[in-house]
Amino acid sequence: MASSDSREDDINSPVSSPGVPFQEEEDIADDNMITDDESAASPQASGQQNRPAIRDGRLRDHNLSDDESGEELFGDNFERDYRPRPELDVYETEMLDDSVGVSELSLGERITAEAEMRARDRAEGRLAGRMRRGLDMYDDSEEGSDDRPHVRRRQLRAQQRRAELFGEGEAEEMIESIENLEDTRGMTVREWVVQMAPKREIYNRFKNFLRTCTDDKGRNVFRDKIRTMSEENKQSFEVDYHLLAASEQVLAYFLPDAPIEMLEIFNEAAKHVVLSIFPAYERIAKEIFVRITDLPLIEDIRSLRQLHLNQLIRTHGVVTSTTTVLPQLSLIKYDCLKCKYILGPFVQNQTEEVKPGSCPECQSTGPFSINMEETIYQNYQRITIQESPGKISAGRIPRSKDSILLGDLCDSCRPGDEIELTGVYTNSYDGSLNIANGFPVFSTVIMANHILKKDNWTAVGSVLTDDDISKILELSKDHRIAERIFASMAPSIYGHKNVKRALALALFGGESKNPGNKHRIRGDINVLLCGDPGTAKSQFLKYISKVAPRAVFTTGQGASAVGLTAFVQKSPVTKEWTLEAGALVLADKGICMIDEFDKMSDKDRTSIHEAMEQQSISISKAGIVASLQARCSVLAAANPIGGRYDIGLTFSQNVDLTEPIISRFDIICVVRDQVDPFADEQLAKFVVRSHIKHHPNVTEEDLAEVRDAETADVIEKENTNDNNAIMENIDIEGIPQDLLRKYIVYARDRVRPKLAKFDQEKVSKLYSELRRESLLTGSIPITVRHIESIIRCAESHARMHLRDAVGDQDLNVSIQVVLESFIDTQKYSVMKSMTKTFSRYFQRSNTELLFTILRQMVHEELSLTRSRMTAGALIEKVAINEKEFANKARQLDIQHLRHFYDSRAFALQNYHFDAVNKVIVQKF
Repeated sequence: MASSDSREDDINSPVSSPGVPFQEEEDIADDNMITDDESAASPQASGQQNRPAIRDGRLRDHNLSDDESGEELFGDNFERDYRPRPELDVYETEMLDDSVGVSELSLGERITAEAEMRARDRAEGRLAGRMRRGLDMYDDSEEGSDDRPHVRRRQLRAQQRRAELFGEGEAEEMIESIENLEDTRGMTVREWVVQMAPKREIYNRFKNFLRTCTDDKGRNVFRDKIRTMSEENKQSFEVDYHLLAASEQVLAYFLPDAPIEMLEIFNEAAKHVVLSIFPAYERIAKEIFVRITDLPLIEDIRSLRQLHLNQLIRTHGVVTSTTTVLPQLSLIKYDCLKCKYILGPFVQNQTEEVKPGSCPECQSTGPFSINMEETIYQNYQRITIQESPGKISAGRIPRSKDSILLGDLCDSCRPGDEIELTGVYTNSYDGSLNIANGFPVFSTVIMANHILKKDNWTAVGSVLTDDDISKILELSKDHRIAERIFASMAPSIYGHKNVKRALALALFGGESKNPGNKHRIRGDINVLLCGDPGTAKSQFLKYISKVAPRAVFTTGQGASAVGLTAFVQKSPVTKEWTLEAGALVLADKGICMIDEFDKMSDKDRTSIHEAMEQQSISISKAGIVASLQARCSVLAAANPIGGRYDIGLTFSQNVDLTEPIISRFDIICVVRDQVDPFADEQLAKFVVRSHIKHHPNVTEEDLAEVRDAETADVIEKENTNDNNAIMENIDIEGIPQDLLRKYIVYARDRVRPKLAKFDQEKVSKLYSELRRESLLTGSIPITVRHIESIIRCAESHARMHLRDAVGDQDLNVSIQVVLESFIDTQKYSVMKSMTKTFSRYFQRSNTELLFTILRQMVHEELSLTRSRMTAGALIEKVAINEKEFANKARQLDIQHLRHFYDSRAFALQNYHFDAVNKVIVQKF
């Protein structure tokens, strides 16, 4: 053997290029080198006999130790290893079966045979370390497999992305099974889920969850959601946390503790499921995001602490400010300015900027510039949410928190929206904050994952289920639906039918017109409540703020002109002038309620003139010229001058409001606190019973006593022959508030009533009479706006019934509402004469008309019976032909009588309908 120095020199000597032919030399063996014969005969060589030789540039697998090797891989004589060695270049015949001649397989036949063997091994469970069938994402039998070239290339790219996600180099036997995923082996959840084996198991479990999760009716939940997402070209769908916890408890346990890592795996699994259903959807959305909803625990903004860092949280608040949507670097590539080599891509994170250290091509350290063409961006928006002022403790200042919206969450909310935010509570280094505090302090931010707008018409309308729509359509078939809606307005307030009717019309609203996008006519109805204190005006506004999906409440004393419209201020971040929205802008496509309307200054009230009629707000300040939309109904409450409403004065003399602002209200409701012993007694009973029923410790016995007392009152009214009281308490069933809210949303969103059957002649005559009476009495002026008010109220009433066209009944109700609004604002002396003048426009309710017809027919039948009977005979009952009664009802355009026969008032007056004999019987 050569010395170590010479051997070291041979190793360090340059290796000859394999392309250079070897020179023919004599085979001169070195004295220290084992000869070929000795090498062949030596035990070491014979032990390596079965190993392949180095032929055609291939290296034989020999033992390369210094003492035992007969090969020289480097040096001048390394070509000796390429000599033919027939005794070594043979296969052992012990394991070969040459008894049957088998021809050599072609490449295609070999691939087919190997596929069959893999399928056999998989069926017999021979593949160690593989997961159960259907869960392994590398399974060849996975759905979506295809032999077409372009499909196969897509699958290879998907496998490459999954390999990048899970990493490579791990042994297959390390793949975790279903049973021991929750065993983190002493690691934290975040450390455990980033391991390749748990990561792959989580991937497969979530993918299986999306494919197999069903609802109570056996329908696949997420298949429908994915189909809806694809139809709308979106890139995210919602996953209910309760469904995840019910099916995959371990995933639901890991998710709050390691949300960033878990959501990354969820998004990749969701994308795979979406592409398996819609293979071409990747051309529309490059990424698919999973949005987690209904996280069980809701945290207040002020309760977020160090415990919640890097946790998935759910909080709520009001959006106070939003930035513009900016592009954020997602995958960034750099250009080396020296050699023009493209570096990257580098994944950019939220905490620090990722930059290359050196160029792998020219080894320079820069400079580098961003490659704008190949860099991938994503949408970025920063919002600020603040605690709801009505939900914080007394004396506390609302706190706020910044949140970052990425992807399709951008522009999903705007200032004024009350939202529930689900996201990751994380921290970011802020140098300015550290300098200010003099200590390493981190600022916190919420990385949003899901946003739910709580107060929005469209948000509520988008969650209407098929069951909700079927209930709404069934409810609209009731011919008394308008009366039921009026009775359902503010059920905790006694009486005030005119106010409840006006508020219901304002909630449904009319139809706006904008021909050619040139001149817009508003469809929203403005209502003014004015009257004595203690008549529940503010309570009505509070009720509307709860039932309306989008509502903004403010007071005149605490609101200024800019607070109601819009104001310009300097941004504390950019130091630029920015435009901030006021209450009317925030209530766009909703309702704005202004309490204490009379306490506003004239300057502030003048600023909302444009918003109430043109429904826009024009701003020209600090170089900003803009027009903002304020398409909302205005509900205002005002107190009269001196605190009490004087019926001897006109409305203008009672209220400190100008005529321009009064004419912009479609309906004016004057609420008087009149002294009436009977009505006062009923009001007191109603208030006491309301407190009893809504007490937190109320029992079923207490509720039964209240119901018995209410029934006794109705019977007492019947004995006093107070027909008006009976009509008022006829059993019109109210509508549950949740269903009523959905009914309003459905009607506003999907019903567009037309004026096809509108009686124009009737409206024109009414307008001329109102103008004449207004001039004679000196009351509020009648303008063209009152004609539009009649049309808007008629459209709103038709929308209550889900009708496509405005009918005579809608017009009659609208005229009655406007006339009552006009007459109630007159002096007491003028009110009576004006009521007689317009009496033909007032219509009684259908129930009252039916009772009048029935009493008249009973009186006629009773007179006829007495004329036939002997003197002194007693009449026990009177029978009326139901067919004649129905004919007279049809003459008054009353078609439905079944509810009238089943009503409580019908039975309390001793009427009974005999369906067999088709007669109506009254007993005496």
